[in-house]
Amino acid sequence: MVSLLSLLHLRRLQPHRHRILSTTTRNALFFRHISYTHDLTSTTSTPSPSPSSSQSVVRTVCSLVCQSYYQNQTHFRRTPPRLYLSIDSGYLTPDQAITVVASLADEAGSMVALSFFYWATGFLKFRHFMRLYIVLSASLIANSNFERANEVMQCMVRSFAEIGKFKEACDMVIEMQNQGLVPSAQTLNSIVNVGCEMGLFEVAENVFDEMSERGLSPDSFSFKLMVIGFCRMGRIAEADRWLSLMLERGFLVDNATCTLIISRFCEKDHVNRALWLFGKMREMGFAPNMINFTAMIHGLCKRGSIKQAFELFEEMVKKGWKPNIYTHTVLIDGLCKKGWTEKAFRLFLKLVRSDNYKPNVYTYTAMVGGYCKEGKLNRAEMLLTRMEEQGLVPNTNTYTTMIDGHCKVGNFDRAYELMDEMGKKGFTPNIFTYNTIVDGLSKKGRVQEAFKLLERGFKSGLQADIVTYNIIISEHCKQADTTRAMAFFSKIFKTGISPDIHLYTTLLGSFCRQKKMKESQQLFDDAIKLGLVPTKKTYTSIICGYCRVGNSSLAVKLFDRMRDHGCFPDSITYGALISGLCKESNLDEAHRFYSSMIDKGLSPCEVTRLTLAYEYCKKDKCTTAMALLDRLDKKLWIRTVNTLVRKLCSERKVEMAVLFLHKLIDKDPNVDHITLAAFMTACYESNQYSLVSDMSERISQGIG
Repeated sequence: MVSLLSLLHLRRLQPHRHRILSTTTRNALFFRHISYTHDLTSTTSTPSPSPSSSQSVVRTVCSLVCQSYYQNQTHFRRTPPRLYLSIDSGYLTPDQAITVVASLADEAGSMVALSFFYWATGFLKFRHFMRLYIVLSASLIANSNFERANEVMQCMVRSFAEIGKFKEACDMVIEMQNQGLVPSAQTLNSIVNVGCEMGLFEVAENVFDEMSERGLSPDSFSFKLMVIGFCRMGRIAEADRWLSLMLERGFLVDNATCTLIISRFCEKDHVNRALWLFGKMREMGFAPNMINFTAMIHGLCKRGSIKQAFELFEEMVKKGWKPNIYTHTVLIDGLCKKGWTEKAFRLFLKLVRSDNYKPNVYTYTAMVGGYCKEGKLNRAEMLLTRMEEQGLVPNTNTYTTMIDGHCKVGNFDRAYELMDEMGKKGFTPNIFTYNTIVDGLSKKGRVQEAFKLLERGFKSGLQADIVTYNIIISEHCKQADTTRAMAFFSKIFKTGISPDIHLYTTLLGSFCRQKKMKESQQLFDDAIKLGLVPTKKTYTSIICGYCRVGNSSLAVKLFDRMRDHGCFPDSITYGALISGLCKESNLDEAHRFYSSMIDKGLSPCEVTRLTLAYEYCKKDKCTTAMALLDRLDKKLWIRTVNTLVRKLCSERKVEMAVLFLHKLIDKDPNVDHITLAAFMTACYESNQYSLVSDMSERISQGIG
């Protein structure tokens, strides 16, 4: 039976059909530019029914919708009721569905139209038909029901994101602003949320910016979504930028977001920035909880800033937060990694004696790792036994840590025992376990045994990770077998693993040692194209390579590029470049880099000091050689001049040697016996006996 109320609504639909048509006509120009969306519904077309039969279908569906709606209606309902229509989706064409939704919006009201809309979009036939969304939104806008129009837009964004048409849906949301619909903050948030979930950050950012320019004020949730999205992707610079914008607007993050931000920033070695943001948020009124404090303490411990971590720990306690077992474990792990194992053990004992918190598997594993790092395997084994006595079951990470400790001291028999033991207890050795043993065997020269073990793991279904490839490729590079190293390198891309900068550095370093600079440069360029950031070691390797082949000009260019990637040369980098310049007799440039190195507080190694001074001596510029050595402290100066005198004597450059020897006696009358013997031998062989006599007299008289 059709209710009286629904019949009244149905009668209202019939005499005002011209209003339905006028709505469609009014939006005809607007719909024309989105007609391509017909292709999204189906690859097959539905034959168009005759006008009279189409109108009959529309009237019938409208009647059924009204009947179902009012049977399920309750007063003050905020959400449209679910419809139960005695028809299937095949009864309607997409165009008829558009007419139905427009008719219902104009004649029966927004909630009835929305009920039908949600029923229709439950079918793929209508779900991805964009005009259905646009017509309903336009009708709702005409009724000044902007809240429901925004609801339809949000639904459209989610639906079209499912089929990879997220950008098209976003463009349509922007276009609807020209039709009088100002998107709500909820619509913006829906777009940003979907965009971040799909990794389409640029699209989400563009929509965010355009809506903001058109007068929409994003709320705190809008900014939070952008921050969370970039954090989860590990794109810290962008996350930092959005967080700064959020704080500038006076918005604060919640505790869960704060923990995520701190954790991600610290994982990417941005601990100082995380600490600053943590302090800034607190200044603005953010009240951190125990989890937030622990996340920050973890970041500081990871960096090795143990003192700061304990200061924050004490502050947390003063604020009334009781640290949990995870907080203590983080501190114990930090102390162990710093090499302060005994301090860590004292904290560990406090937990053992505590009534509130007892060490868990992770606490024991951290402590075991500390002792293994120091080579105290007996204590580590004792803790492993104690752990099992307490009813705790060592996990894969615990066993792997123990295995690593035994491998480092060359006790592979015990390592294999532990590997078998963990298997018996239900813990399958993972790739980290295999990597630990393979690396240990390789470093002890048992390469074939390592590769056989790895092959056995692969046969049992083990999948290599980037660390595995690093170990294998490094071993081939050590043997100068770049052909096999590159063969394994090519396999990485086939498996879908992303090579890291460490792997590129290992490979290009091997090519540099073989003076294959074309291949080395190609690897360097490829790494940058992949978005990898070269390290100081990467730059030093390739600079050494170019200096080795006598191309110091390219080495200097690369040296100047280091700062672009946040790398700062050390004494090894400077030494390689100075040696290369000296090799090409470019002494003025070498002297410039030497002075720059000293100015930065870096201490040149003996090879660098001696090479540059000796090259000047070869040019008969002993005064310049003395001047550059004078910038060294006394201990280094004496050591370098002693070596230089011996080298000059070995080449019978006695006149030069005597100049440096006199200056050496001025600083230290106790001349090195080896240096003096070398000088006397050179004098005798060159028949300059008078120099020996003069030098002996000066030393014997104690003049200095």
